Amino acid sequence: MRISGAESLVMEALWRREPLTAEEIFAEVGEAQGWAEATLKTLLNRLLNKNAVSAQKDGRRYLYRPLVARDEYVESESQGLLDRLFDGRLAPLVSHFSERQKLTAQDIADLKRLIAELDDER
Repeated sequence: MRISGAESLVMEALWRREPLTAEEIFAEVGEAQGWAEATLKTLLNRLLNKNAVSAQKDGRRYLYRPLVARDEYVESESQGLLDRLFDGRLAPLVSHFSERQKLTAQDIADLKRLIAELDDER
């Protein structure tokens, strides 16, 4: 399932707190993005069609909940990026970022710690 950048902003709001009404999502995300309410409703309909969110009638409004867990979405998107751009390999991705923008001392320390943890698990 592909979720667009705008749709992911709606999902982030729902992952932070659920359930939310369209009005609550609009107040949290839509206004900051300069969206019209109709834009948000279009995004919600797209997410409903993708089975990424559910809508439950609550009086005259709907309550929206995510059907996709954030960690599953992040894993899928991350793997898709690696597959599309780096033949599924992580090292070329890290190399690309280190060449394009300087890694901070904290970034390097975090990567070293991660590699040490991965070595310990083997």
